[in-house]
Amino acid sequence: MASKIETSARLVSRHPNKGSTFRFIWKYKALYLISLPGIVYFLLFKYVPMLGSVIAFQDYNIFKGITGSPWVGLDHFQRMLEYPEFLTILKNTLLIGLYDLIFAFPIPIILALLLNEIRITLHKRILQTVVYMPHFLSWVIIGGIAAGILSPRTGFINLVLGWFGIDPIYFLGENDYIRSILVGAGIWKDSGWGTIIYLAALAGIHPSLYEAASIDGANRWRQTLSITLPAILPTIVMLFLLQFGNFLDFGFERVYVFLNSLNTENGDILDTYIYRVGLLNRQYSYTTAIGLFKSVVGFLLIIIGNSLSKKATGEGIY
Repeated sequence: MASKIETSARLVSRHPNKGSTFRFIWKYKALYLISLPGIVYFLLFKYVPMLGSVIAFQDYNIFKGITGSPWVGLDHFQRMLEYPEFLTILKNTLLIGLYDLIFAFPIPIILALLLNEIRITLHKRILQTVVYMPHFLSWVIIGGIAAGILSPRTGFINLVLGWFGIDPIYFLGENDYIRSILVGAGIWKDSGWGTIIYLAALAGIHPSLYEAASIDGANRWRQTLSITLPAILPTIVMLFLLQFGNFLDFGFERVYVFLNSLNTENGDILDTYIYRVGLLNRQYSYTTAIGLFKSVVGFLLIIIGNSLSKKATGEGIY
């Protein structure tokens, strides 16, 4: 009897009722209706524009359009890899992205752990507000603040250096400092905002785990290592993989406000190069090839990072 029931269940699963899908959708029609604007948004502004990537394989002419422009195959990709200026800019992008991953990514985790240890609610909320606030400033304002602080004549940093007898330094005019300034400005602006997700993950840890560890004699440091970090590890892995996939997308406006003719050698990245060559010099096909290259590299990085993460920690984004 049991075997007949199992056989019938398999037959039903292989041949589901076509009307059941419609009834399921109709039952949750409100949820599907709410999600419809988001679906339409991604279709119109994320997926449809991807069709324009075809101009990376053409000698695109804005007057002839995609259908009238001649095909050139992989010529733009070959030019991209052979062009010395592109290789220098790719190196800058990789180094700045690596510095950001090493130094900026752990800061929100550390901030969240420190804020989580504050027991006075008022103090905790005040500190949260203070570290969140820079996120709401535009990069133009951040660039202006940085220029004021790092000014060789009136900047606070050079004022402090003057107390020790050190000559003023024009930080934004030196290639050696621009990468550190870019990463440091990003840490100040976005690290506080990044703590929100980690604080939410910390709030999901049951207090009984800490109580049991305290009874066993574990101090706060030991509780952090044995309970807190393992509990938020899935969140850390997910955010790390997402940032790893955006390794080449450091951000145009984040860099452009700090660039000048004196620090371009080490500060110019792919996004600013695409703006300069693609929009200002109107080399649309060439810069589309660079953008497609970035997308493919990011996709491969997510796949590789996810595979390594599953093998090492058992966690991944899919």
